[in-house]
Amino acid sequence: MDVDPERLGLVLGNQVGNRVKHTPTGAEVRDTGEGIAPVQQARSFEKFYRAPGAPAGGAGLGLSIAKDIVQAHGGDIGVTSAPGQGCTFWFTLPRREEAGPVDS
Repeated sequence: MDVDPERLGLVLGNQVGNRVKHTPTGAEVRDTGEGIAPVQQARSFEKFYRAPGAPAGGAGLGLSIAKDIVQAHGGDIGVTSAPGQGCTFWFTLPRREEAGPVDS
């Protein structure tokens, strides 16, 4: 499968940016933030959705755009989280099949 490196770069930028934004000052850059309740997880990828109590900044579009890009590439995207335990955002893409020899 061919991928659009620029758009996938946006997905990665969104993922990393969210990790930095939701991680307390002085912590490692891994999501050790406040976590997301299950009911909010289901809405995390909706356009303009911002969880109650989320820090100021952002329009609530990043995860929605990331979802559209990943799905356009045949992949999946999601979140695993629990309140007080941080978040794991993930995405998968199908493997690219190598082209075999062409018969002439």
